[in-house]
Amino acid sequence: MLRDPDCLLAEGLATLRTQFQVPGSFPAPVLAAAEAAARRAPSDHADWTARPFVTLDPAESTDLDQAFAIEAAGADWLLHYAIADVGWFVAPGDPLDAEAWARGVTTYLPGGKAGLYPPVLAEGAASLLPDGPRPAVVFTVRVDSAGETVLDRVTRAVIRSRAKLAYESVRDADLPPGFLEIAERIELAEARRGAARVDPPEQQVERGADGKFALRFRPLLPSETRNAALSLACNLAVAKLLLEHQTGLFRVMAGPDPRAEARLRQTARAFGLTWPDAAPLAQFEKLLDPADPRHAAFMLAVRRAGQGASYAPYAPGNPPWHAAIAAPYAHATAPLRRLADRYVIEAALALANGRPVPDAIAAAFPLLPAAMQRGDARAGQIERAVVDLAETAILAGREGELFDAVVTDLGEQGARIQLCDLPVVARTTAREVVPGDRVRVKLESADPATRRLAFQRVQ
Repeated sequence: MLRDPDCLLAEGLATLRTQFQVPGSFPAPVLAAAEAAARRAPSDHADWTARPFVTLDPAESTDLDQAFAIEAAGADWLLHYAIADVGWFVAPGDPLDAEAWARGVTTYLPGGKAGLYPPVLAEGAASLLPDGPRPAVVFTVRVDSAGETVLDRVTRAVIRSRAKLAYESVRDADLPPGFLEIAERIELAEARRGAARVDPPEQQVERGADGKFALRFRPLLPSETRNAALSLACNLAVAKLLLEHQTGLFRVMAGPDPRAEARLRQTARAFGLTWPDAAPLAQFEKLLDPADPRHAAFMLAVRRAGQGASYAPYAPGNPPWHAAIAAPYAHATAPLRRLADRYVIEAALALANGRPVPDAIAAAFPLLPAAMQRGDARAGQIERAVVDLAETAILAGREGELFDAVVTDLGEQGARIQLCDLPVVARTTAREVVPGDRVRVKLESADPATRRLAFQRVQ
């Protein structure tokens, strides 16, 4: 735990909000529009309140985008994936829409967040909480025995969540029949496609109820991975629909190029990992265990070797592709937190019901990539800055101490190292090292004001 007696973190977080222009409260016209929208009663929705929907999220989450109900259909499963109907509350061009375009995404910081929409919507009327009926757009996704997905229908409906399940405490018995089998089918389909959707542990700063901060590496829980498979199934099915109609917005990503993959093979050898010559990267990644520090470091190296994901509108002659998914892919399952999802949902709703995509929605697709890039870039910078701040705060006053570390990769600015006894990643000027080497380093300086660490290798 970071006790933060000198308020280094608290003051640093306030500085970050100013430096990165993190939005604070919403302007008065936006709050007024949100209050009015929250009173809008569903009138174009089927009644699906009898279906046993549940949600599965972090225990503390209140902005719930997704709920699901599952039913058997012969050898197939029907996944009724309900997504918060943000489009029912927010119209293109209104104050809520304009503010969301300026923000792009919800930005998270320890102890608080800068939401995409005001709380009265994002954590109230539009959130799929189990305290009453909520409007939703339900994607009915058919998952066959091979894990292939297709949209059976898309329905505007009022649903009622039966339970708010939490990643940290959910038991298999709490989940509807079919949940585990759908997740298994999706995972097997990924393996057949050669997908490389492997999530390394996250370096996180969290603030507890007692006000203390914690810095740690956190692997995903099995419940998170399985829940992500349901979201993946829906997004794959939506992408197929959009591609069939030659419209929409896609999530795209190129994989590591041959030179980057060759460097990764060297990194794997340095970590003492056995990567068979005939095995492609995607296959090798499936064998990695994020709980193993060497594997986790290699997974982070793979992520840095890629070119990153972005958004792209449909373009004739340029089929969208997401290398990590190994398929065309779209984002449609988090409209409370991502601006683009609302537009994808509205397009899919129209197409699945035999209607053309509304002009305002189609006109937004070429403009959304830039807006999302701005929002994602700021969120990424803030996330890294928060971790840098926590690392310097935890080490402040320990200048001169020696630490054991492992080299994770090399760059123009020196060797990147991970301390063995603390969840800290930094750089040092160590020369003549290769990834995987264990080194001894001395902390030269730790400055929370600039969020900079300086380590010097010692022999």
